[in-house]
Parts: sequence; C-alpha cells; structure tokens
Amino acid sequence: MDAEAYPQEVLAEQEPRYLRRQKPLEIKRRKFGRKAWIAYLRVAGWALVGLASAWTAYACGHFLYSSRQMALIHPEQVTIRGIDGAQLRYVPQARILEVFAADRSHSILRIPLDTRRRQLEAIPWVEQAIVRRALPNRLQVEIVERTPVAFLRQGSELALVDGHGVILERPVKANFHFPVVTGISAEMTQEDREHRMQLYTNFSQQIASARSGAMEQVSEVDLSDANDLRATVSGLPGANVSAGDSARADAPLLVHFGDSDFEGKYRALLENIGLWRATAGRVESVDLRFSREAVVNPDTTAVAQRTRNPARTYAPVSHAHASAHKSSAAQKPAQKGAKHAG
Repeated sequence: MDAEAYPQEVLAEQEPRYLRRQKPLEIKRRKFGRKAWIAYLRVAGWALVGLASAWTAYACGHFLYSSRQMALIHPEQVTIRGIDGAQLRYVPQARILEVFAADRSHSILRIPLDTRRRQLEAIPWVEQAIVRRALPNRLQVEIVERTPVAFLRQGSELALVDGHGVILERPVKANFHFPVVTGISAEMTQEDREHRMQLYTNFSQQIASARSGAMEQVSEVDLSDANDLRATVSGLPGANVSAGDSARADAPLLVHFGDSDFEGKYRALLENIGLWRATAGRVESVDLRFSREAVVNPDTTAVAQRTRNPARTYAPVSHAHASAHKSSAAQKPAQKGAKHAG
C-alpha cells in the first residue's frame, strides 16, 4: 500500500509527539556558598544563646534554692504580728515559731506557705493566719486571735470557749469576766459545739438589747439541750418586792428560755417576776418555752403557777391559777392554791 494514499494529517496524528525523553538539566550548587554560611552562623548563634540561657537559669535556681543568702536561718527572720500590726495577746510566739522549725536552713522559696498556714490555724487560739514571703530571706506572719465569749466548765476545770465552739486554754496572764457555760465538751463534733454556742451568742445579744448590762446578771448558761437554753439569773427584784425581801430577790433564778425569741421572753421575765413572787412566794425557776404562758417552779414540789395571756409578752391576766404538785413523800394530792385577783 502506498503511503502517499493516506492523508498527511492522519500520518501526523499517528506519529509520536516526542521522539525521545528529554534529560533534566542538572544544576550544580556550591556547598559552602555565602547563603549557606549565613544559615550555619545563625544556627550556631541560637545554640549559643540557648546554652547561655540554660546556664543562667541553672545558676539563678541554684542561688535561689541553695544559697545561704536566701535561707531561713534565725527565728528573727520570721516577723509575727496581729492584724493591722497589733501585738498578740494570747498566742505564744514560741508556739508559732515551732511551725517553721522544719524550714530552718532551707530557702524561703521552698517553704510551703499553704501548709504552714493550715498548721498555724490548727493552734486553738489562732482563728486565721496569713503567711507571706519577704525577699530575700524573711517571712511575714499575721495572726487573728480567737475571741472568747464565756467560761466553759469541764468537770472541775474551767476553760474558755469562743463563739464557734472552739475550746481554749486559759492564758496565764489574762483577766476575763464571763458567764459560765455548761453542756459542751471536747467529745462533741465541731458543728454541734458551734450550733450551741450560736444559741448562746443570740441569747446574749438579744437580752442585752432588752436591757443594758443584762448579761452581768447571768451567772451560768446550760446548753446541754440544744432546744432549751437554761440561764441562771440573779438580781431581778421586781416591783412587788419590799426592801426586807432583797435577799430573796437576789437569789439565783433558773429560767428556761427555749431556743428563740430571747428578747421577748426576757422582757416578760422583767415585767412579771414581781407578780410571780407575790403570788407563788419563793420562785426558784421559770419555764418560758410555752407559747403565751409561763410556768413558775415547774421542777419543784412547791407551788407551780401558770399565767395565760394571748399577748407575746407573757403579761399576766386579771387572775392567775396557783396549784401545788403532789408531794413525793406523802403520795397525797396537795391542796390547790386560791385564785388571786390581778
């Protein structure tokens, strides 16, 4: 077959576009050209900077954590004071310095401040503590001391107790004038002691609002029953007591105040104690826990008297009923008292 019979366009399409593969042109570079030297110098410079920084950090760390200039050596390096610069009255400084005994000859940067703060607040007389570092080698300690509010009788011993129920040892050189609290012991939980002392705090504040200096007449408060605060009160003569009966008026009076409305109950006591003494004779205890009534001498075999009134002030009505309890010795009902006109 003659090749000339085919059109030239068909033959052109069947021929390969490229007759042979083209070999890429190799470009040879010099290994130590100017740009390469700049890159090498830059890497070396950064390496030197890193080594210098590491050595500087190591030297600084060694100085801060191991140098004697940063170490806690002497007790004088611990500054102890109260809040606002006040001097401590009850917490011995030696007891505070004992907490930092394990940090002697150590850098102050190694001292665990939170741990030391918790150890300081574990001291009974310390309510709050703040510990700060003062470079290069000092510590600053600020202490908030607890405030006692009452004596606490524990058997034959008298301690102190604050408003949170924390039992405190009596300082050697201190003079306090508080009522005596009973019914709280170290065996109770902290929450239970705090709850009962909150009851005492409310009582003292409310009766002080009813009468200035009222707590001066309270000698003892029994908190053994969390629902009934019992206070021993003296110096309540009342309006109907003559001068010759002053000894009877000054006799201690046990009052059941319950757990609320201390101010109203104390006002009722002041307003009615004279009438109660005139009606019942010798009054040894009064129970004010019941709504709108007072029970006089509820725990004795003498006279028990109730006075009813819808008012919350427990004021007596026009008449009061006096009745006697059964005598435990004779086992016979006692004679009822007469009704008294108001």
